[in-house]
Amino acid sequence: MTASNFSSLPIIPQTLEALEGLGFSGMTPVQGEGLPLILAGKDVIIQAQTGSGKTAAFGIGLLNHLNPRFFGAQALVMCPTRELAEQVAQTIRQLASRMPNIKTVLLCGGKPFGPQKDSLRHGAHVVVGTPGRIEDHLKKGNLELKGVKTFVLDEADRMLDMGFAEVMANITQRLPKDRQTILMSATFPDDIKRISRSLQRNPVQVTIDDQLTHADDVLEQLFFEIGKHERETALLALFEHYRPKNAMVFCNTKKQCSDVASFLCQHDIEAIALHGDLDQRERDQVLLQFANGSCPVLVASDVAARGLDIPALEMVVNVDLPRDADTYVHRIGRTGRAGEKGKAFSLVTPADTHRLRVIEDHLETPCICDVLASLDRDPNYELKGDCVTIQLDAGRKQKVRPGDILGALTGDAGLRGDKIG
Repeated sequence: MTASNFSSLPIIPQTLEALEGLGFSGMTPVQGEGLPLILAGKDVIIQAQTGSGKTAAFGIGLLNHLNPRFFGAQALVMCPTRELAEQVAQTIRQLASRMPNIKTVLLCGGKPFGPQKDSLRHGAHVVVGTPGRIEDHLKKGNLELKGVKTFVLDEADRMLDMGFAEVMANITQRLPKDRQTILMSATFPDDIKRISRSLQRNPVQVTIDDQLTHADDVLEQLFFEIGKHERETALLALFEHYRPKNAMVFCNTKKQCSDVASFLCQHDIEAIALHGDLDQRERDQVLLQFANGSCPVLVASDVAARGLDIPALEMVVNVDLPRDADTYVHRIGRTGRAGEKGKAFSLVTPADTHRLRVIEDHLETPCICDVLASLDRDPNYELKGDCVTIQLDAGRKQKVRPGDILGALTGDAGLRGDKIG
């Protein structure tokens, strides 16, 4: 059964009201195929990209199965990264906004442990978090899972890539046998098949062929032949030709992320690096600047970028081809979402021939390489942020009021009040 609209399904009225208030008009393919199965209580494997609407699909389903009068964990959603967990928790809270007294708790590293413990002590219907922090609360006796009806593994393939297999196994052992298990994964390698066999009962698989549907959304998906030492100049040529308003650039090493970001800044393209050497506070600051538009280009490694959901991204560039085809699909899946047009470009050196063939086999289509000399370039192109992010290390303890900050910006700094968000 494939549904065409939410009202045709047995969704509780409060969730339908929330969907209408959030502007959900039609269903995505993931929701149309997956949601009827989830609402029916079946174990489901959904293979689809980030940004396909899968969070709303399992969010609606788990809310439908809640008992509002029981203040214990009835749904557990496990995500690979803090950023994805925050996005999932926000979506579930929005979907539950018309349901009185439904509590969703977020359990992630990089946040104080005590407030999370207090939230659990007061009861929570839905728990969303990362494997490590969920396991910590289980070991401390703060979290009880015997009442869980719905268990969701979101981006399960990414969790395995990040080395969470043992932690995931420890957590799932504490779950009741009689439950619904929903497994979300952009790819479906053998490790995911093994997890499905161990956790699910007669699962139904829903596969949304994102490689085909996404190819329609991506305006351009091109490969450019370059020399071994031409990556940075080739990247600059892409920016000067396509003139994007924002972009995400992928590199295979942490050092290269920093070097490429510095190179772009030297050529009047504001860029910032995101890689595994950043601590959580630094990572949050980088993501904030990129998300709010004060820095329009993010140069990232795959490990650092896992779980990021970035809407309205114009361009993705692979400075290095990834080591496997699944990672390539993850990277280009960040542009051209929800019907919006995007661009995905890859730089290919003679040493990348094997990697290119692997991607071709995976996509089942030839990857034709173009030459950069064919691109017209704007030598005056520059890319700056739409705004400036200011961090103030002062607050009530220093007797600084919001009006003081606004006064300083509109007075001494000379900004107009309507220019401050």
